[in-house]
Amino acid sequence: MEDQRAGGACLDSDITAQTDIQLQPQTSISSSVETLTRIKAGKVSKKKSRTSRASAETMAKQQREISISEFFARNRHLLGFDNKRKALLTSVKEAVDNALDACEEGGVFPEIYLEIKQLAEDRFRMICRDNGPGIVKAQIPNIFGKLLYGSKFHRLKMSRGQQGIGISAAGMYGLITTGKPVSIISRTGKGKPAHHYKLAIDTKKNKPDIIADKTVDVPWDRGTEIEIEMVASYNKGRQSVAEYIELTAIANPHTTIVFKGPDKKVVEYLRNVDELPEQTEEIKPHPHGVELGILMKMVKETSAKQLGAFLSGEFSRVSPKIAKEVCAKSGLTQRTWLQSVGPSDIEKIYNVLQETKLRAPSTNCLAPIGAEAILNGLLKGIKAEFYTASTRPPAVYRGNPFQIEVGMAFGGQLGSLDNNGNGDEKSKQPPTARVIRFANRVPLLYQQSGCCTFKSVVDTKWNNYGLSQSRSSLPQAPFVVLIHMASVWVPFTSESKEAIADYDEIRKEIKLGLSECGRRLGTYIRRKKKRSHFAQRRDVFHRYIHEIVESCRAMTVCNKDDLRNALSDLAARATEAADMEFDDHGKIIAKRKGSDSEMDNTIVLGESEQAPPGQMELFAGDDESVTERKVRAKKSKKKSKKSKGAKNAKPTGKKKKKRK
Repeated sequence: MEDQRAGGACLDSDITAQTDIQLQPQTSISSSVETLTRIKAGKVSKKKSRTSRASAETMAKQQREISISEFFARNRHLLGFDNKRKALLTSVKEAVDNALDACEEGGVFPEIYLEIKQLAEDRFRMICRDNGPGIVKAQIPNIFGKLLYGSKFHRLKMSRGQQGIGISAAGMYGLITTGKPVSIISRTGKGKPAHHYKLAIDTKKNKPDIIADKTVDVPWDRGTEIEIEMVASYNKGRQSVAEYIELTAIANPHTTIVFKGPDKKVVEYLRNVDELPEQTEEIKPHPHGVELGILMKMVKETSAKQLGAFLSGEFSRVSPKIAKEVCAKSGLTQRTWLQSVGPSDIEKIYNVLQETKLRAPSTNCLAPIGAEAILNGLLKGIKAEFYTASTRPPAVYRGNPFQIEVGMAFGGQLGSLDNNGNGDEKSKQPPTARVIRFANRVPLLYQQSGCCTFKSVVDTKWNNYGLSQSRSSLPQAPFVVLIHMASVWVPFTSESKEAIADYDEIRKEIKLGLSECGRRLGTYIRRKKKRSHFAQRRDVFHRYIHEIVESCRAMTVCNKDDLRNALSDLAARATEAADMEFDDHGKIIAKRKGSDSEMDNTIVLGESEQAPPGQMELFAGDDESVTERKVRAKKSKKKSKKSKGAKNAKPTGKKKKKRK
C-alpha cells in the first residue's frame, strides 16, 4: 500500500508539473506587466545587499594581539599532540626530559618514577617524580603555566629542553581535553616545606591561573612531582611510552627509571654507570653563526661602549688582536663609540667577520654520551653478539658546535629465529635493520624518513661491510644502528622536536661515524667467514683422509697411523685460520706481534651465550666438523683392527721381501 501511495503521489506531481509548464507563458507575461507598472509607480524598492562592505575603521576595530598560548591551543599538532597516542608520549617525554636536566644540573644521579593510570577508556593520568633540586615557590606558576618561559632558550649550552614550551603545553592539552588543572608538588630540600599548586593556563593572556596553593607533607626529601590528566590512548610496541623509556635508559646509563604502566606492572631500569656526565659550560655565539640582523640587535643591546670591547667580549674566538684587525679592515678603530656606528658600518663589520679565519667554537659546552657508555647502554637494552661504538671529534654548523656518536649491534637474538632455532622458511629471511635516533640524549620516535640521521644510514653502502642492501633502503641483516647528535642547538624540523634538519656538515659527520663502525663490523664478519671457510676445508680433508691412507697402503708398504697423523697435521697447518679465536673486543688471539687497533671500542660476546643456533650460517661450520671428525676417527680405528685380525687369520705362506 505504501508503494502504491508513493507511486500515486509521483503521478500527481507529474500531472501538476505538466499543467504548470503549459500555463507558464501566460502567467509570466501577466506577471511581468504587473511588475513594470509597479516599478513606474515607485511601489517596488531595490533589494538591499546581504553583507555590507568593511571600511578601514571597522577592520581596525577587529585587529588584536594573538597570544602564543592561544595559537598553540588551536595548532597543538605543531607541538606533537596530533592524536591520543602521540599526546601521551609527548607529555611523558617532556616530563622525563625536564627531570633529567634538573638532576644533572643539580649534580645528583637521576632517579625518576613514572606512573600512568587509566581512569576510563580514553582517560589517563600521568605522574612523574624526580629527585632533583626542586623549584622555588615563586617560579612554579610561570614554569608550568606559561608558554615560552624557561632558562635554556637564551644560552648556548647543551640541554634536552630548548624552547620552554613542552611541559606547559602538556598541561594545556590536559586542560583543554579534560578541564582538569595541572597538579605540581615541589620541595627544595630536607626540612623545607613542599608547595602544592594546581594551575590552569589563561590562553588569551598566556599567564598561569592559580587554582590552589598550599603546603603538604611528602615522604621524599627533595624533588618535583607533576600530575596531568588527559584524553589519550596507551599502546605497546614501537613508538610507545615503553619504547621511549627503554631507549632513554640506553642513552642515559647513569639514570634509574621506575615505570608503572596501566597494567600495574613495574619495570625498573637500574643505572650501570657510576659517573655523571660532565658539566657543560655556556659559551658565547660564534661570529660565523650570527646573521646581519642578529648582529645589529646585539649592537643595540650590548653593555659595551666601544667597538673593540664589543667584538672581543660578545663573541667567542675573537681575541683583542683579531678585533683590532676586523676594525681596521672595516675602516674603524677599536675605540670607535658604538653610538656612532651606523647600519652601513655594521654591514661592513659583518662581511669582514665572515671572511676572517677563526678557530672553531669551544666544545666544553657539549656532553656526549661516550663510546663506553653507549656500549653499556646497548648491552643493557639489546641482546646481540657484536657491539661497537664511536665518538666523532666536534664539528661546527652555522657557528654552532655539535658532535656525532654512532653505536652498532649485530647478530645474536636480533634475528627472526628463537633461541632453539625454530621457525619456518619465510621467517628465516634476515630482518631489516633498525635505526635508533637521539638528539641531546633524547629518543626521536617519529618522522624517521624526514630525519638527517635516517637518510645518512640509507645512503651508506653497507654492501662494502658484508651486509645485504637494496637500493635506497636499509640493509637486510640482524643489525641495529644508534646515532646521537649532541649540540647547543639541535636544528629540529618542527617545534615537536621529532627529526633533525638535513645540513651538509651534519650529514658528513654522520657518514664518517657510520663508516668507522662499519669497518669494524666488516672486519669481524670477514674474519668469521674466513674461519668458517677454512673449517669447511678442514672437514673435507678429514673426510677423505681414511680413503687416502688405504689407497697408499694398497700401493706401497707404510704405517697407516703415521700417515694418517701426518695428513691430519698437514690439514691443520693448511687450515690454520679455522682455529682463529677472538677476545672480548673482537681482536684475534694469536701468537704474533702487532696491534689490532681497528677493533677498539668493540665488544664480542660468546656465540654460545647470545647467538641462537641457525642464526648465522657462516658460524656453523666449526662444531660440525669437530664432531664428524671424532666419529670418523672411531670408525677408522675399528676398520683397522678388523683388517689386522683378518690378515693374521689367513696367512698366505709367502714371505715378503724387506725393501732397503
